[in-house]
Amino acid sequence: MTHRRIPRHRTAIASAGALALAVTATLTLAVDANAAPDTLSASEATTLASQLTKGTAGSYYDAKARKLVVNVLDETGAMAARAKGVETRLVKHSLAELNSARQTLKDRATIPGTSWSLDPKSNKVVVTADRTVKGAKLHQLTAVVKSLGDKAEIRHSRGEFKKLSANGDAIWDNDGQCSLGFNVVKDGHPYFLTAGHCGKAGTTWSDEKGGSPIGTTEDSQYPGNDYAIVKYTGNTPHPSEVNLYNGSYQKITKAGEATVGQKVFRSGSTTQVHDGKVTGLDETVNYVDGDTVEGLIKTTVCAEPGDSGGALYDRETALGLTSGGSGDCSSGGETFFQPVPEALKAYGAQIG
Repeated sequence: MTHRRIPRHRTAIASAGALALAVTATLTLAVDANAAPDTLSASEATTLASQLTKGTAGSYYDAKARKLVVNVLDETGAMAARAKGVETRLVKHSLAELNSARQTLKDRATIPGTSWSLDPKSNKVVVTADRTVKGAKLHQLTAVVKSLGDKAEIRHSRGEFKKLSANGDAIWDNDGQCSLGFNVVKDGHPYFLTAGHCGKAGTTWSDEKGGSPIGTTEDSQYPGNDYAIVKYTGNTPHPSEVNLYNGSYQKITKAGEATVGQKVFRSGSTTQVHDGKVTGLDETVNYVDGDTVEGLIKTTVCAEPGDSGGALYDRETALGLTSGGSGDCSSGGETFFQPVPEALKAYGAQIG
């Protein structure tokens, strides 16, 4: 193995008009001695948000102000937030109402080329239709969204929601190539995570087309989820680092959950490193080939064919594995990611 190929096995590598807010008031709450600091990093905001779920209706990170904004339904729901000193907004719809709207969409509008998730900034379920959704399908989608009243809205994407596993230079099997995601440890042995749609259990991977094996897929979950775990063979290097494609690497020490509004980065050998923001969580995506994946992270980070399986991260924190999206890195687009913590839990693995 040449020195040039070693970075591909570092953790992240490779192929792969909102409407008005449904807010009727803004509460500025007092800060006590146990309050959160005036400004928060995205990771600190994520931790804080996980502690403020009772009586709230979602939250998001205001990157410019570096503050966590928590939606509340009434003053009672704001009491827990008051102790933490976070900024709160009074909104109309509860999480239960919005999740009910999501279920209606799943039951009546699971149409290839669509996606949806709860948007805490607008307090709605935002439904996105790609350019393939037209005619009778668009009419059906529009009718279902309209039936949900002000709990949902439609937005449109110029591209197509598709998986991105092609045309990259990363890890190869007999059918083509995909991306190595994050290096992990399971039962004391080295493995790596990648996208589940990249290959079924038993798939053998090499670091070049026709090259020597570097690992074999032990388990793959797709559709529904989009993650897989590959066990390394031999003595393939597997440092816990992300290739930044400038001669340096970002160390990865942990996995974490993403937060709406968080700035994130993606590394891939097709388009190298690009950044963007998290715009949705628990996104349901109906890819144009008919496969549906749930629980994804939606971002403004661009990606292109060949980036599939690559890493989404924020500094030392692993966040996601590239699943699919629309657009490209010339005109822009949106990309969906499988959350890493879910995959680690499923496999009993740890970053390492």
